[in-house]
Amino acid sequence: MTRRVAVIGGGLIGRAWALVFARAGCEVRLWDPDPKVRARALDELAEACHLSGDDPAALAQVTVCADMAAAVDKVEWVQENGPEKLEIKREIYAELDRIASMETILASSSSALVASRFATGLPGRARILVAHPVNPPHVIPVVELCPGPDTAPEVMDRAEAFMRAVAQVPVRLACEIDGFVLNRLQAVLLAESLRLIEQGIVTPQGLDDTICHGLGRRWALLGPMATINLNAPGGVKDYLDRYGPTMARLSDSAARGEAFTETAADIIAADLPAPAQVQELSRRRDTRLAELGRFLRDND
Repeated sequence: MTRRVAVIGGGLIGRAWALVFARAGCEVRLWDPDPKVRARALDELAEACHLSGDDPAALAQVTVCADMAAAVDKVEWVQENGPEKLEIKREIYAELDRIASMETILASSSSALVASRFATGLPGRARILVAHPVNPPHVIPVVELCPGPDTAPEVMDRAEAFMRAVAQVPVRLACEIDGFVLNRLQAVLLAESLRLIEQGIVTPQGLDDTICHGLGRRWALLGPMATINLNAPGGVKDYLDRYGPTMARLSDSAARGEAFTETAADIIAADLPAPAQVQELSRRRDTRLAELGRFLRDND
């Protein structure tokens, strides 16, 4: 039986999710409150499909709906992609909780708001969670599943199984935490990167080369925990015994929030392509990420 999914919000992330679900064989219903977004959604999906090298036939699975009620009717999963504004999220979830079947899981793509901020007090809050993707989710498959305090364990089980069924890589969190996991890791790395650049220790290009051709190349195959397990003959315990004091000293002196300065932004902006090039560079990035994903899958 074909699985039915609703995508609420037809922006960049919403369209990427629609492609994820469609190529997995789901019947996808896409809705956005802006009629202009709805009108161009299929054309923009076709472009995303072309750039990622996906089969364009998958887009036959996508229907653009005129209203939210039609989109969520009899679906098992709703992926919400509204603005990162608490008042809007609360309005959306009050309406979704009212019109969607109680068996339907309601998942938010939020990258900043935890579920308790917009689900508290709703009758169906046990079926609401955050399914935080990495931009763009149709070429980067990890998705963080973060429950609210009222999210039912059975809902988390279903969410994890569903994400695996649509070829994503679910990371299940035990409880709410600000920034989830990925953004907390990214924030620490960015802080130290910005400080090293602002202090003139390394150029923006040199910093990016360090990640792209160093840590990033290794992390494409192994995460940091698996990496340190291989970086000492006796595994992770041996690594921490050998290098733990040095790494502790470095982390204790690492940058924190004070590193996010206008000065750092000015230095980096002067060294990187102009904003006018961002859209084209994003397209190139998505194409290359899709090629990398296919290579990794074929050589796993």
